[in-house]
Amino acid sequence: MADPWQSAYDFAVEVARMAGEEVRKAGESEIKVQTKSSAVDLVTKTDERVERIIIGSLKKKFGEGTHCFIGEESVANGQACILTDKPTWIIDPVDGTTNFVHGFPFVAVSIAFAVNKELEFGVVYSCLEDKMYKARRDKGAFCNDEPIQVSDVEEIKKSIIISEHGTDRRQEVVSKIFSSMQRILCIPVHGLRGSGTAATNMCLVATGAVEAFFEIGIHCWDIAAGAVIVKEAGGVLLDVSGGPFDLMSRRMICANNKTIAERIIKEIEIFEVTRDDTQQPKK
Repeated sequence: MADPWQSAYDFAVEVARMAGEEVRKAGESEIKVQTKSSAVDLVTKTDERVERIIIGSLKKKFGEGTHCFIGEESVANGQACILTDKPTWIIDPVDGTTNFVHGFPFVAVSIAFAVNKELEFGVVYSCLEDKMYKARRDKGAFCNDEPIQVSDVEEIKKSIIISEHGTDRRQEVVSKIFSSMQRILCIPVHGLRGSGTAATNMCLVATGAVEAFFEIGIHCWDIAAGAVIVKEAGGVLLDVSGGPFDLMSRRMICANNKTIAERIIKEIEIFEVTRDDTQQPKK
C-alpha cells in the first residue's frame, strides 16, 4: 500500500529550509542596520511574509482547499484556531522572534501535519544553526538525517531542565514561573536553561542534550512539530498536571522518560491560560 504522506513530509522539509533561508536573509540584511525597537516591526513583517511563503507553497503543491492551516500569523489576524479531522498544517514561521530581533542564535521554522487530529509528522529547522530536525509517526527522529534519541539519564539530580518565562508579565504569573524554576533548581538538578524557542527546546530534549522542557503559555504552533520529534526520539509528553498531552491546552512537559517528567511536575506551580481552541477570533 502506498504511503499517503511521504511526499507531504518530504515537501515540508523543502519548504522549511526555504523559509529558514528567508528568515536568515532578513536577519542578515535588515535587522543589523536597525535599532532593536524598529526591528520589532520588521520581525512582524518577516513572520507574515514567511508564513505566506509556507502556506502558498503548500497550497500550490497540494491544491487550494484540500488542506487546512493553523498558522501563528493567520490566527493573530483573526483566523480561528480549530483542529479538525481534515489534513491540517500547523505552522510557526519564526519561532523565537525576540531572539531574531536581538541576533540571539536560536530561531526556528516549525511545520507540523495532522490528520484526524493526530500528528503525522513534524519538521523544525533551526535556521541560524542550519540544523534540520524531522520525524514521522512510527518512523524515528532525525537531525540533519542522522538518527537522534533522548538521553538515558534516570536520576533527576543528574538532569538539565529547560524552560522559558513566556510573554505574560503579570506579577502573579511571573512569580509562579520563577517559583517553579527555583523549586526545580533546588531539587537539585544540574542546571536550568532556555533557548528562547519552544521548538528548539523540544529538539534539545530529542537529541539528549537536556532531559526535559516544560512551559505554560505556549501555543499549538510552537510545539506541534516538536511533539512528534520528541516522541519519535523515545521521549514522553504530558500535561503539566500529569495528565495526557493536549496540543491545544497551551501547557506541556516533554522529557526523556516519565520518571523525570513526573518528578518535575511535582514542583510546577500551575496558572490558568486560555486554550488555543477556545479563544475568540477577531472580527
